[in-house]
Amino acid sequence: MFDFSFWYTSILLIGLTVILVSEILEADIAIFSVLILLILGGVINPREAFIGFSNHGMLTVGFLFVVAAALQRTGVLNTVGEKLLGKQGSNTKNLFRFLPPVSAISAFFNNTPVVLMLIPVVNFWAKKNNKAVSKFLIPLSYAAILGGICTLIGTSTTLVVHGLMLEKGLDGMTFFEISKIGIPVAIIGLLAIILVGHRFLPDRKDPITQLGDQTREYVVVMKVGQDYQNTGKSIEKAGLRHLKGLFLFQIERKGTLISPVTPEETIQVRDRLFFTGLPETILDLQKEPGLYLLKNAIFDLKNYDSDRVGSFEVVISPNSPLIGKNIRKSDFRSKYNAVIVAIHRSGERINKKIGDIILHPGDTLLILAKHEFFDRWYHSRDFYLVSKSVDISSKPKRYVFISSGVLVCMILAMALNLVPILVAVSIAAVALILFKCISPHDAQNSVDWKVLIIIASAFGIAKGLENSGLAFYLANQLVISTQSMGILGMLIAVYVVTSIYTEIITNNAAAALVFPIAYSIASQSGIDPRPFLIAVAIAASASFATPIGYQTNLMVYGPGGYRFKDFLKIGIPMNIFIGIIAITTIYLIYF
Repeated sequence: MFDFSFWYTSILLIGLTVILVSEILEADIAIFSVLILLILGGVINPREAFIGFSNHGMLTVGFLFVVAAALQRTGVLNTVGEKLLGKQGSNTKNLFRFLPPVSAISAFFNNTPVVLMLIPVVNFWAKKNNKAVSKFLIPLSYAAILGGICTLIGTSTTLVVHGLMLEKGLDGMTFFEISKIGIPVAIIGLLAIILVGHRFLPDRKDPITQLGDQTREYVVVMKVGQDYQNTGKSIEKAGLRHLKGLFLFQIERKGTLISPVTPEETIQVRDRLFFTGLPETILDLQKEPGLYLLKNAIFDLKNYDSDRVGSFEVVISPNSPLIGKNIRKSDFRSKYNAVIVAIHRSGERINKKIGDIILHPGDTLLILAKHEFFDRWYHSRDFYLVSKSVDISSKPKRYVFISSGVLVCMILAMALNLVPILVAVSIAAVALILFKCISPHDAQNSVDWKVLIIIASAFGIAKGLENSGLAFYLANQLVISTQSMGILGMLIAVYVVTSIYTEIITNNAAAALVFPIAYSIASQSGIDPRPFLIAVAIAASASFATPIGYQTNLMVYGPGGYRFKDFLKIGIPMNIFIGIIAITTIYLIYF
């Protein structure tokens, strides 16, 4: 009854599941290896195996990585994040602000680009507010998935089912037909994530927030200008009390030092604020409007271009001509064409203004300079060590308007169906490179090739399950075992089968695979197939239990620092909960 390909594919599928859950290998290596083994076993041919590598969805995701990276570099997305997520508050409160708009947007725009563009936004916001990004990225993916099932165009899965319905001679879905099931499911699902679900997610902060005393900390002094929006506010209300990786340890006011700095202390114009912190946080701080490092003719420190200017750490050598000179009189800027941002002296906190510090051997300076600084001064006797520091993206303000314009054009092109989504995002990616919102090198590095390999490989594996007969056999067995339970039993069977396949072989593949089974069940039983096909569309989209089931889950997998088990822990209960709501709603509306 069962041939070699059936058993061979079954063993590979079981093995893949074990490897992914136990995390013996990286997900991309495991999945691509199974794809190759299916070719070697004769289950699929090379054309079937690699068809996913030319898939429009996979290519769209690839170009979107470039678009998202460019928008992050110009600061457009980070501003959006502040508006959506708000400031410090409980995770529940932040999610309540953030997730409903994400779902609403995902209902009318394909949810994949929505998530991909918001991942760096959430990352930036979480770092800035000392939050664990792992508490927010899975909810982001889930909210986009729930929003996607509210309209015909929210997710490609619904469009796949719509197209298959037309092929069968049925009326396709109207724009809001799925909404009467999707909206109640989305509302209840969002409440479940906001009130309960996020509590089961790991609390993994960005490594920079966990380094603590083991990390070299610099001292930087910022002057409060007339345009600082928090003048007159207390340190607490100005948000300077609990900065990630930064500590305000002293204020100099009219020649008087205030130390320690209490939360109630108010900020006044011309105050000098002394911070100690990590390079990344210090470089972020100097871009804060109204806080000024120093007047500088070499670089506009609030408006520099990170494609031209980079951050470096240099250690003063015992033979350096800088030793014994204070920074102001050392002529550092003109000699090295660089700006000293902060200074670190091992075992000692420096309480002077940067310009008044007398340099000692072994002092470490955090500087901003043109990229050629490294090659020019690496072998100089002036410095014992020259190393590249953290990479902080920065672009002049004009690029905000350029990148915003490209983004608006891309969204309009997709929303009005002027061109296919792939064409819209590829043009946007190329335009952002040509307008120098992102360099070609950074654009290439922004693409997460592991994600693309997994997405592309999943199509070939889905074809292997189909060719071997394994997919049809398992679906058929489940349906046969529930037929005695009547319409509700068959509806449950169709939903469960689709949901399981979605977690294994991705959403669109699962929808295409189960569609003929669902149609056949309804036809043989003399029942309207429409509710069964809508159940397929929702079950194939509502994928929460594994990172490979849905593209948005896969996108947050790496950036959130998640493990496969994290998805199982929150995703399986979500799958069951959403399944019960969806099946109940479909049954009440149609039967």
